[in-house]
Amino acid sequence: MRMLMIAAVLALSSTTAPRVVQAQEPYAWRDGLVFHTFSIAGIDPRTGEVGVAVTTRVPCVGNGVPWVRKGVGAVATQASTRTEYGTELLDALARGEAPDAALKRALAADSGFQSRQVAVISIDGRSAQHTGTGPNAWAGHRAGKNYVTQGNILVGPEVIEAVARSFEATEGTPMHLADRLITALNAGFVLGGDKRHGLRTSAAVVVADARPGMSRRSDGQTAHINVCEHADPVGELRRIYDAVSQTLGYRTLEQFAGGDVYQLKVILNALGFYKRGEQVPARGPEANLFTAETVAAVDAFRASEKMGTPAVGGSPAGLVDAETVARLWSALERAGKAATVRQQLLDITMIRR
Repeated sequence: MRMLMIAAVLALSSTTAPRVVQAQEPYAWRDGLVFHTFSIAGIDPRTGEVGVAVTTRVPCVGNGVPWVRKGVGAVATQASTRTEYGTELLDALARGEAPDAALKRALAADSGFQSRQVAVISIDGRSAQHTGTGPNAWAGHRAGKNYVTQGNILVGPEVIEAVARSFEATEGTPMHLADRLITALNAGFVLGGDKRHGLRTSAAVVVADARPGMSRRSDGQTAHINVCEHADPVGELRRIYDAVSQTLGYRTLEQFAGGDVYQLKVILNALGFYKRGEQVPARGPEANLFTAETVAAVDAFRASEKMGTPAVGGSPAGLVDAETVARLWSALERAGKAATVRQQLLDITMIRR
């Protein structure tokens, strides 16, 4: 799969025949599609979401490794990547074939199976994995409840162990699958991840949701973030995810408009600082506006926490920075309302693009 391909025809002149320019792809792919990397593929039985997150020291990993299909499952094909595994294995799952049987059959027909690393998980949580002999560096895989994680040319087994622990820790929590996958990927990344250094890096997360109305696309994709090259690819993956979902805290608020402003109002309401005793309207001309009433509520909260306000310490009116967000959640925890508010905000931050 080559999502970066660009086909073009240049007319050199009116008297010269057109010349076809060959499709363009990352230069690092010139010797073959090789993604030595680590990844996690998982499902959420609560929502029916399926997804894959992956990072590597090679550009544009999202163009080859992750494959998902709504209501069916997910595949990660890496090392000496054979992209055909994505469609073949998902087709097999859609026909009702078990993951282990489908993977065994696919490997048996592949003369290069020893250079592959492949993982497949079905919507019901069944899974299968294969790690070939590959390069002389640590490689392996691990399966758990509702996930499979795998990697090659890693600093050691601690990478996928950290990925697994992180994903298991968020099981059953009110987090979208993409959020959980990025969190788990980062847990392995901070331990060293891919042992190679000094090369371009990339990361991606792809999630599909079969529930009606959750995606604008016919294939059900709700999140598809492909960081083709970045000095901190997993950090950039997280920044983009938080920004496009407008998660409260992704920017410093003073007086703005947006979905995160509505989240702020919900939290302030739960704490009794904004429209106490009333419902916060989710629709309407002022739903997402940082109104004077909202500014006053923020200042009242900050005063209750003995933080700077225009009257005390000279802070800007309505300042909502990272510290303010942390204090808001701490106050919700103390009031025993954090879980309820998190659940209320879950659908507000759903990515549908």
